Amino acid sequence: MLSYLCAATPALYILWIAMAAQAAGQEDREKTTALKDLLSRIDLDELMKKDEPPFTFPKTLEEFEYAFNEHGQLRHTKTGEPFVFNAREDLHRWNQKRYEALGEIITQYVYELLEKKCNMTKAFLPVDSTEDEPTSFIYLSPDALSNPSKLLVLIQGSGVVRAGQWARRLIINQDLDSGTQIPFINRAMEDGYGVMVLNPNENYLEVEKPAKSSPLPSPTEPSDEPAEKRERKDDKEGKKKREFYEKYRNPQKETETERIPIRENGSSEEHVLYVWDHFVSKAAAKNVFIMAHSYGGLSFVELMNQREMQVKNRVCAVALTDSAHNIWLQETSKGTQDWMQQHCYNWVSSAEPLDTPLESMLPDCPRVSAGTERQKRPPTPSPHAAAPLKTDIKICRGPTTVTWNKRRGSQGIRGGECRKGGYGSLILSAIFFFLPQYPPSFLLTLLLERHFSLPALPGSAHT
Repeated sequence: MLSYLCAATPALYILWIAMAAQAAGQEDREKTTALKDLLSRIDLDELMKKDEPPFTFPKTLEEFEYAFNEHGQLRHTKTGEPFVFNAREDLHRWNQKRYEALGEIITQYVYELLEKKCNMTKAFLPVDSTEDEPTSFIYLSPDALSNPSKLLVLIQGSGVVRAGQWARRLIINQDLDSGTQIPFINRAMEDGYGVMVLNPNENYLEVEKPAKSSPLPSPTEPSDEPAEKRERKDDKEGKKKREFYEKYRNPQKETETERIPIRENGSSEEHVLYVWDHFVSKAAAKNVFIMAHSYGGLSFVELMNQREMQVKNRVCAVALTDSAHNIWLQETSKGTQDWMQQHCYNWVSSAEPLDTPLESMLPDCPRVSAGTERQKRPPTPSPHAAAPLKTDIKICRGPTTVTWNKRRGSQGIRGGECRKGGYGSLILSAIFFFLPQYPPSFLLTLLLERHFSLPALPGSAHT
């Protein structure tokens, strides 16, 4: 018996080790599972939030200790230095929130410039809004609706920019002339244009979500516990889970919000269509000119899809920069494509010299180089080097479709099927601005001047 027991001892020992190892392995697996569960509740963003300062920022430029100098540049009031994004090292999210807070102040600052410097007024949307619903607005020059001759409509791209802005980044890091539409507005007004400044990104009112109440148990759920005891138990278990990993989380919670869309202005496309129906189409101007940047070009093409004949009858020319439109995805008609070929130009980012024609896979408007590869650069004027490009126009009395005819050294626009002697000759002065940034060339204003019995202009090179 003893001999059998002695012989079995090594086997029992090995079995015991195996069982112990299995138990240890099970314990390790449980720890691993617990760790994975913990990590699943934590992400890098949450870890980065730890020890963040509160998201409490100044409400005015003065409190930020920044101001715009005489050159329109944002500078620190004490040091004179440009804006510094990384105010606190290793706190990118906090720095970004600070930047956004400054951006909101600048948005209001630009609104003040539009009203005080450009003498523009707000027109609220929808036009029949009630006191209880969210609203948006556009800006109108004093003669935007009454100017009988010409109207310039400005449409910005997508993002955080609002009425009067091309790019917030340029306003903050460069100057007001680079990032706002104000130089275009002033020049257009000087040349006798009415001006409409659209606001396609003001699409909703953001409000704080109401606090969520504890859900009541379903009456169909069987339970032997009283409701109050069950709620206390659930709260206790939830608290234990939160305490398990709260030290890894940021105690600073962002407020949950919800967006209430603005009626008939819930997107850039809706906004442009609404402004056309309620403002542009009712304006007195016989000649409408449109400037659109980035997503604003897509919104314009969508407007053409919805109001093709109206646009063709009212709009004389469209200047686009880095337009985001796509005639295939937007399913534009053949008539719209042909019209865009004759009436639109799209200046795009390119290393080619300024105004160099570029190939396009889409049969829409001609694409030309903006003379720079830098992206997201809106049409920023530089009046120090402006050269007019003369084009000869002949237009019929009454509504007519105007077409662009390329000639050597210039571009002509001629109306078709005009009655003999029933038209005058127009000179269209298209102002192109040579810029050090983006785009070096941009159609700023279209100055219409009627001349009867004027012969066609000889070709003149654009320098």
